[in-house]
Amino acid sequence: MITVLIVNDQTLQRLGLRMFLEAQPSITVVGEAADCDQAIRAAGPLRPDAVLMDMGRPDVDRIQAVRRIARPDSHVQARHTDPASRLPPRVLVLAPSDADEYAYATLRAGAGGLLLKDALPDELAAALHTVALGGSVLSPRFTRALIEAVRDQGSTSSTDRRSRLSRLTEREIEVLAALASGWSNSEIAERLSIAPTTVKTHISNILAKIGARARVQAVVFAYETGLVKPLSLRPPGRADAVASR
Repeated sequence: MITVLIVNDQTLQRLGLRMFLEAQPSITVVGEAADCDQAIRAAGPLRPDAVLMDMGRPDVDRIQAVRRIARPDSHVQARHTDPASRLPPRVLVLAPSDADEYAYATLRAGAGGLLLKDALPDELAAALHTVALGGSVLSPRFTRALIEAVRDQGSTSSTDRRSRLSRLTEREIEVLAALASGWSNSEIAERLSIAPTTVKTHISNILAKIGARARVQAVVFAYETGLVKPLSLRPPGRADAVASR
């Protein structure tokens, strides 16, 4: 069972999402928020596994809200949680198809997934489970936007990023490159001739060493450091390339 906080500024849409999600046997809706400020205030005390945030018309305030929910400041977290409490909630963002310019910023802010607003109901439910359990979901449309954003930046990897990359073992670098190229856990295991459980262990170690909370951030890191070049990504038609499977 996973718990979800719904964030949407349209009353009818919030109601529709709540009715759909509450009909799912493995999802419990613990609250609703009509705007970013409400979402930030509710995420601490409610401590949902996932926050489903409708990006509406993407702007700086919404991206900042993603950051404050997914990566709360220490004084905010201390006010609402104790040391034994769970990690901050994962954030799944529903965004319009023309939000390409905000996709990269949203992922860097800490979102665990980006899904198109016109996703099918079953896709939404599956994406929430994936993100809540620590995986990541990225619609192919936003995968292309991520590639373009990193390409536009050029090879300007910072000293800090190079330092974090140097912490990885040779095998971890291989796993990160495969992950960023769109391979699932089972495909990485087959490709590298290792057990799927070993792949999961490697990914956990990678996230810890580079300071990332989710696979999406690891993919961003791989592109930013130049470990993976845009042309190495699989064709755009492959759905949810970085989803945890």
